[in-house]
Amino acid sequence: MMKYILITFLTILSLNTFAKKNTTVVMETSMGEVEIKLFDESAPITVKNFLKYVDEKFYDGTIFHRVIDNFMVQGGGFDINLKQKKTHAPIKNEATNRISNTTGTVAMARTNVVDSATAQFFINVNDNTFLNHRGTGASEYGYAVFGNVVKGMSVINKMKKAQTTRKGYMSDVPMENIIIKKMYRKK
Repeated sequence: MMKYILITFLTILSLNTFAKKNTTVVMETSMGEVEIKLFDESAPITVKNFLKYVDEKFYDGTIFHRVIDNFMVQGGGFDINLKQKKTHAPIKNEATNRISNTTGTVAMARTNVVDSATAQFFINVNDNTFLNHRGTGASEYGYAVFGNVVKGMSVINKMKKAQTTRKGYMSDVPMENIIIKKMYRKK
């Protein structure tokens, strides 16, 4: 009996020791604080890329430049003057991980080119399953989900209600800047 208990205890201990804990990032915005749990194992390329920008303080001082209620809020690429920031090279699109673009999930923004994501991300404020991977063509490849909001969805829900306007060639820009003050890994 004691041998069985010891083996069970050691098995549980080893599982806890080797279980990978998902990284959590804190995003302090002008509207409040949000915590995002990253899917380190399901989207390793995307998470590594995102954390590189977080660690470099790239997102600090950027804005949510595209806000569409019942769809998503997008940020991470422009400063308060709508000047686009210089990024690293694009990454491979991991939308084939089959994680759905549902409310509260965080995904990489991209152009019409499948593997074009750099720094911009969006938070789904609705179940946007039409953004999921459906095929190999650019229009059906999908958008890679790499995390989800675990705290502060009320802040995101405030953001989605921001009044928007057109500024230059960009539409759906909040009339009042929604600033990412800083973003960092949660200790």
